[in-house]
Amino acid sequence: MSHSEKSIINHIPDFLDYCEVEKGLSDKTQENYKRYLDKLVYWLKSTQKTSLKPHELSSEDVWAYRLHLSRSQAKKGLPLKKSTQSYYLIALRAILGYFIAKDIVSLPPEKIALPKDARAQKTVKFLTIEQIEKLLLAPDTRKPDGLRDRAILESLFSTGLRIAELTNLNKEQFANIKDKKDLELGIIGKGSYPRTVYFSERALLWIKKYLIARQDKEKPLFINYKTQKGSDRRLTPRSIERLLKKYDILSGIPIFTTPHTLRHSMATDLLEQGVDLRTIQEFLGHRSITSTQIYTHVTNKHLRDVHRQYHSGKNLKD
Repeated sequence: MSHSEKSIINHIPDFLDYCEVEKGLSDKTQENYKRYLDKLVYWLKSTQKTSLKPHELSSEDVWAYRLHLSRSQAKKGLPLKKSTQSYYLIALRAILGYFIAKDIVSLPPEKIALPKDARAQKTVKFLTIEQIEKLLLAPDTRKPDGLRDRAILESLFSTGLRIAELTNLNKEQFANIKDKKDLELGIIGKGSYPRTVYFSERALLWIKKYLIARQDKEKPLFINYKTQKGSDRRLTPRSIERLLKKYDILSGIPIFTTPHTLRHSMATDLLEQGVDLRTIQEFLGHRSITSTQIYTHVTNKHLRDVHRQYHSGKNLKD
């Protein structure tokens, strides 16, 4: 671990790049982080702390910032809700986590405690198996881009890959899949937790069909057919977000669906089939089990619904 000579403010653009390239977060999540960190920048400027470096941020500074948030007003002149304040604190925790990942001395993220009620409000959005099936069937696989899109959707649900991990896949990694029924692929993202991802027989089948239809020598696994040859044709995270939104509408599933929703859906499906959290942690590449525990409320709800349906006592005589 080393001290950084850059101020916290000057680290923010690097943090946002890290969110895109290494964490694989969506454009919307990156926008939210920037918006919430703008509040931190405003506070640092208003307190003449623009040159504050990561290792100089103290617990007293964090307390002062929390006071600032509690006394801030929303657009209508009302105090910021506790849940809204927590979003600003989550953004602060995220950039502290970035410092740790980059071996930069700073306060540990766990020093930033969140309000209990704010933690309770955190939910995971996921699709049911019926909704997943509608989504997977939405692309027109008679067309090259539809075949590609089906392979993308199948891969996201099968593996739980982050969007940046998916777009970084290359065709050579699938060179010897002709006779395989499934595939284990090592993913070692820069600065992220290395793990093995598993492509199901179904996902691999659609990747095979897609690659057979490819008549090019491009390196990326998933390419943009609208981009001219000779330029970078690798499909971008933003392009995949757009195609997900397109198939949201076509399939009639909830419009909140994103590539990360499919990651949540994959994890939720495994949990409801009885897979333990530690195994899910390995599948998703979480460094800490606490990140995986966001799914426990989903499992608990499922168990409660099963109990109500099958153990309601309705067959007992009064």
